[in-house]
Amino acid sequence: TDAVALVEEIRKGEPLITASCKEHVIHLVRRLQEKLGGEEDHKFYLFKVLRAHILPLTNVAFNKSGSRFITGSYDRTCKVWDTASGEELRTLEGHGNVVYAIAFNNPYGDKIATGSFDKTCKLWSTETGKCYHTFRGHSAEIVCLSFNLQSTLVATGSMDTTAKLWDIEKGEEIVTLSGHSAEIIALSFNTTGDRIITGSFDHTVAVWDVGTGRMLHTLIGHRGEVSSAQFNWDCSLIVTGSMDKTCMLWNAMTGTHIATLTGHSDEILDVCFDYAGQRIATASADGSARVYNAETKKCIAKLEGHGGEISKICFNPKGNRVLTASSDKTARLWDAATGDCLQILEGHTDEIFSCAFNYKGDIIITGN
Repeated sequence: TDAVALVEEIRKGEPLITASCKEHVIHLVRRLQEKLGGEEDHKFYLFKVLRAHILPLTNVAFNKSGSRFITGSYDRTCKVWDTASGEELRTLEGHGNVVYAIAFNNPYGDKIATGSFDKTCKLWSTETGKCYHTFRGHSAEIVCLSFNLQSTLVATGSMDTTAKLWDIEKGEEIVTLSGHSAEIIALSFNTTGDRIITGSFDHTVAVWDVGTGRMLHTLIGHRGEVSSAQFNWDCSLIVTGSMDKTCMLWNAMTGTHIATLTGHSDEILDVCFDYAGQRIATASADGSARVYNAETKKCIAKLEGHGGEISKICFNPKGNRVLTASSDKTARLWDAATGDCLQILEGHTDEIFSCAFNYKGDIIITGN
């Protein structure tokens, strides 16, 4: 794309980009083009093995830059780690049961949320480890949580069939999202923060208005429990994965079904969009993963080689690599366009259930 022409086009529709900052925007577009164009052949090597907890891990997550990561565990704690040194910075203690769902409030990363089988969610300071708030109200285990991108709300999904939205500053519940008839095991805000989706064992996904807590749409079509649900970046599409072996694509505004992505021979355990929302990746219990084009709905790559089910899949921020975590004790790095396996990440002695890239795409964490 001609950067100058593109910025001219952006200027027509965006009053904030005045003549005085035009050159700077052109410079930024060119930098982005360089980033996307550079063909890196990045080889990952085993950097550190952290025996993080005495009891099993439940989840791992990076802050945006990748300078810190957190681990949740059956030992009822969440630990904060320095990525470069592998040093444990602090232990977040206070939950009365398994710490299952964990997240940073990225892109800021100054707060951490932990959701527990003790039915509460806690909000912590990354820097001091101080607990700001304990959110009480769920009547069963919290199994998923998410911050909105604006970092004003945290959402929790529970085995009690409800999700709740909490105000980070005030420390109080804003609204309860009621309507599912079974456990909520996945939730995701859109980037603008005005919608949230919840995926449930009742085979449906609900789209909610964040401001009012009203259910706008119910996405009906799956014939099995929903395992995963996500918005694309521009909030126009929703992708859902299910135990019925299919992945479905939906119009986020109208809630209408657009396409069913088939091909897997067993349950779909995870789905995700790339950062641009142009590709969809699916991970299945059949031991394979697939990459689909979101526009044509065609399968562009089959990622085959794992010797066990794949429970987690993600794109690197650039969108040219896919990372998978499997019960075969390995994680694999794939070329998103060709499906070629570029690297097998070995070293774990048991099932890997969690994996993530940092924002730059040069660090990976895997949890087992």
